[in-house]
Amino acid sequence: MKLIDVSVPLDANLPTYPGNTPYSLEAVKRIARGDSSNVSTLHLSAHSGTHVDAPCHFFDGAPGAEALPLEMLVGRARVIEITSRKGVGADELAGAHLSEDVRVLIKTSNSRLWGSAEFHADYTGVTESGAKYLLEHGIKVVGVDYLSVEEFRKSGAPAHHVLLGAGIIVIEGLNLRDVDPGVYEMFCLPLALVGCDGAPARVVLRRS
Repeated sequence: MKLIDVSVPLDANLPTYPGNTPYSLEAVKRIARGDSSNVSTLHLSAHSGTHVDAPCHFFDGAPGAEALPLEMLVGRARVIEITSRKGVGADELAGAHLSEDVRVLIKTSNSRLWGSAEFHADYTGVTESGAKYLLEHGIKVVGVDYLSVEEFRKSGAPAHHVLLGAGIIVIEGLNLRDVDPGVYEMFCLPLALVGCDGAPARVVLRRS
C-alpha cells in the first residue's frame, strides 16, 4: 500500500502565519546531558503546519477540534489544480466539475512555497465567490496548500465564515507539490484538542 504524505514537517523551516506562535521544540530532558530519557516540550499554534480548522475558530460557542467528524475526514477525495494566482474563485472552480465530489483538495502554486521559513503573504487563497461555489456544489471538506484558506488578511474573513458557518471542514497547510490531480483516498486525523479552534493533523493520500 503506497501512501502519499501531504503533511508538512514541523521543523525550523516551517513558516508561521503572522501573529501565530512559531513552532519550536524545547529539550526538557536529554540522555546526552545525563538524564534518564529524552523528553521535549512543543511550542506551536493550533494552526501550525498541516491542520484542521474547528468551527469555533470563527464562531464563539461552536464545536472545538475534538468534535470534528472523523468519518468526513476519511474517504474519497479529489485533488484539483488551479493555476490562477489571483485567487480561487467561482470562475476558477467552474471548470473542475465538482458535482460528484464531497472532499476537494485544491492544488495551487502555493505548494512550491514549502521548505522556506519565510511567510509568503502573496499566497493564493479562496475568495468569497469560491467559498460560496464550494458550498453550493455540496462540498463538505476543502483542503488548501498553504497556511490559510483565506486570502491574506482579507477583511471580514469571508471564506472562513462561508465555509465554517456551513459546517464545511477546512484543512489547511497541505503540501500537494508532488500530487497529480485526480481521485484519492484521504486519511486526515486531527488531534482531539478539546475546545480548541484548530488541531494539527497528519494527512495521507492513497491513489484510488
